[in-house]
Amino acid sequence: MKKIVTAVLFVLVSMSINAQTTKKVNKKAAKFEFESTVIDYGTITKNADGVREFHFKNTGKSPLIITSTKGSCGCTVPSHPKKPIMPGETGIIKVKYATNRVGPFQKTVTVTSNAAQPVIRLTIKGKVIDPNAKKPVVLKKKKALVAAPKKS
Repeated sequence: MKKIVTAVLFVLVSMSINAQTTKKVNKKAAKFEFESTVIDYGTITKNADGVREFHFKNTGKSPLIITSTKGSCGCTVPSHPKKPIMPGETGIIKVKYATNRVGPFQKTVTVTSNAAQPVIRLTIKGKVIDPNAKKPVVLKKKKALVAAPKKS
C-alpha cells in the first residue's frame, strides 16, 4: 500500500513540474507588435470600400509565420502574408468588410501563428449608413387641451 501511495505521489509531483516548465515563454519566439488591434471605420456609406489594413512588426527573434486568419462571420474576409516575416520586418493583414449591410457592426479577426502569443484577436467596428434610404416619417403628437377646473 505504501508503494502505491508513493508511486502516485511521485507521478503527481512529476506532472506539476512538467506543467511548470512547459509554461515558460520562449524568448527566441516571434512576436507581434501591432500599430493598433482595433480599426474603427467610423460612419461609412453603403457599398463603400470596406478594405482596411492592420500593420504589424515582428519584434521577436525568430521568423513569424501566420498560419491562418479567420473572420468572425462571412461578412469579414481577412488575408495575411504567406511568407515568413523575419525579425524586425513589417507585415500587413488586410480585412474586407461587406459594406452592403446597413447598421452598426463589430467583428473580430482571429490570427493564428507561431508567435509567443499564438492566437491574437483583432477588431473592426463602425456603422454603415444608406444615404439613399428614405427617412422614416416622425409624426408629432398633438397636445391635448385640458380644461381648467371650474371654480365654485
